[in-house]
Amino acid sequence: MELRLHAFELGRCATNAYLVAPPRGQGDACWIVDPGERPGPLLDFLRDSPLEPQAILCTHAHADHIAGIDEVRSELGELPVLVHALERDWFNDPEMNLSLFIGEPMTAAPPTGDLRGGQRLQLGPTEWQVLHTPGHSPGSVTLHCPAAATALVGDTLFLDSIGRIDFPTSDPQAMRNSLHEVLMRLPDETRVFPGHGPDTTIGRERRRNPFVVRGF
Repeated sequence: MELRLHAFELGRCATNAYLVAPPRGQGDACWIVDPGERPGPLLDFLRDSPLEPQAILCTHAHADHIAGIDEVRSELGELPVLVHALERDWFNDPEMNLSLFIGEPMTAAPPTGDLRGGQRLQLGPTEWQVLHTPGHSPGSVTLHCPAAATALVGDTLFLDSIGRIDFPTSDPQAMRNSLHEVLMRLPDETRVFPGHGPDTTIGRERRRNPFVVRGF
C-alpha cells in the first residue's frame, strides 16, 4: 500500500510536518501531523490539493511541533486536535512545551481529544496503531500503519540518532524501552518519518544507528 505522504520542513527548528492520506482512489481524507511554526507551506499546498483534513495529530507537545496549530485551524476550521493525555496541558504552558526555553513563550488552543497507546485509528480505509513511545517526552507517540509499513515517530528516532533526552521531562530509560521494545520490534522494511531530518527505515536504524547498536 502506497500512502500519500507529504512532508514540510517548518520554522526555525526545521520541524517535519506531514500530510498523510490513503492511496490514490481510496478517498481524500487526510491528517495533519505536527504542524510546527510558520505552517504557510503546508497551507499553501492544501489550497491547491484535493486533500480534505480530518484532524490534527501531535506526536508530542513541544513548541516546535504545535506552534502552527492555531494558524492551521484559523485557516481550515475547528479541526479536532489529538495528543497524548500526559501532554494535554502543555499546549497552554510555555515552560512544559519548552517555548520558554528559547525565550519566545507560546501557547495554543487546548487539544480536543487524546491519543492512547494501543488505540486504533481509521483514516479512510487505512488502519493505524498508536504506539506510546516515551523518552524524549512522556507523551510521545508513534503513528504506525502496518499495511503501508509506515511509522511517523516524532522525535523518538532519527536517521543515525534519537531525540534529545536531556530535557526536564525526558527519561533515558523510557527512551531505551521505546526504541528496543517498541520501534525495533517493527519489521525492517517499515519506513520511518521523523520529526526532524530525512526519513529512514527500521532495518537501517537497527543495523547502523549508534544509539540502538551501542546504547547510551
